[in-house]
Amino acid sequence: MATKTVSPDLPPYFNIDPVTAQAQLGPPTTTNRFAEIAQACTGGRDDLASRGIDAGAARQLRRFSTWEITRYLIPVATGHFRRVLKQNPDLPQGTSETEGGAKWFTFDEVLRLKAHFGQEGSKTKEYMPYRPKGQPAKMVAVANFKGGVGKTSTAAHLAMSAALDGYKVLVIDLDSQGSMTSIFGGTVSDEWQTVFPLMARHYARHLRHENQRRMDRGEGPTPLDDTLTEALDVTAQSLIQSTHWPNIDLIGAQLNLYWAEFQIPVWRMSARGWKLWDALTDTLEADGILDAYDIVFLDTPPALGYLTINGLSAADILLVPLGASFLEFDSTGRFFDMLHATFGSIEEAENTAARALGREGLQFEWDAVRAVITRYDGTQQAELAALMQAYLGPTLSPHRQDFTALIGQAGEQVQGIYEADYRDFNRETYVRGRETFDATYAAFKQLLVGAWARDAEAAHAAEKTG
Repeated sequence: MATKTVSPDLPPYFNIDPVTAQAQLGPPTTTNRFAEIAQACTGGRDDLASRGIDAGAARQLRRFSTWEITRYLIPVATGHFRRVLKQNPDLPQGTSETEGGAKWFTFDEVLRLKAHFGQEGSKTKEYMPYRPKGQPAKMVAVANFKGGVGKTSTAAHLAMSAALDGYKVLVIDLDSQGSMTSIFGGTVSDEWQTVFPLMARHYARHLRHENQRRMDRGEGPTPLDDTLTEALDVTAQSLIQSTHWPNIDLIGAQLNLYWAEFQIPVWRMSARGWKLWDALTDTLEADGILDAYDIVFLDTPPALGYLTINGLSAADILLVPLGASFLEFDSTGRFFDMLHATFGSIEEAENTAARALGREGLQFEWDAVRAVITRYDGTQQAELAALMQAYLGPTLSPHRQDFTALIGQAGEQVQGIYEADYRDFNRETYVRGRETFDATYAAFKQLLVGAWARDAEAAHAAEKTG
């Protein structure tokens, strides 16, 4: 058979030879091939880990220089910072990598220094971040059902920003892909180390309550299976892992968490009175998590399933990352349409029953909902971003999260920008890379502080009238 000649002027998709294409195709793929591919990925991951490119639990957070601390973490002049350390030898003094070189501090030491300045420093400066007394932690869901919009990256960097600010943070990974878990070096062997047993516990307690009511009516109880019985003894505290950040903890995820998407509707069909959307909120509150932490970040799957519904209904603040493109704008509009349909249908069903029983109805409410443009290129996307802003108004954060070289380089190392050592980059590149995420955090913190202030004011008003 004569070989076809491909003109160099033609695109490469012309004149593809069927015989050559068939030879390169390879045999058909079977189910067993998936296992072989997964095994190859595991081998590759182990190889990368041996080269130091590892998202595992052995990761350590880098040290922070005096320059970084006084510029980004503790608002004092460098000279004053050094004088305070000299006057207080019991405070962390840092270590130098060379004789007479700059001092570097672990983040544990930075937190001790922040606490000292917060207690002894000027009352006009914010050394410790705002949280009104008596108010529970705020839960923040980052969600969109379109992949590739920077959902997990945004959630991770906000968690790190809040930790650098001095907040105590819990990150909950609701996505069975487990990317957030990898970012924070979590290890999760099965679904019993994820939020799954908390969901099961909530259902089991509902079923146990219903069984008591059945027995009071002289009816037989519905037996609890082994899964539900075991889940009754699980607490949120037993699922929480420490991370390489001293003030960020994690409830991780792994592939088996996806089975919750199949199990939850089965439970719901068996007990129509079970308020599945309250499962995460109720268990975290019952276990004291909202008192033990300042902020809880919920990274949701890129789909509006039962885990996402739980994350969204638990959230006080909802952030929706999206790119400045037509497709992502269109997809995000559909996402909000689905949120309206989903939560509206839950409210309608619950309120129909509530009216019949003379009870108070259900209304979901969030302190704030904001869309956030990520991976923004001002030279290419300014016009479309302005159009999106005109249509969405205050729902779209006016801050655009720029894409910089530092974002890409940090992502290749499975680490956040705040974990990157600025000495590995041009300092100007580092400062620019930080600026966009610092501004994203500032926009978020504005929502956080405002919501807490409103809650504190309402609580104070209720005390006065009560």
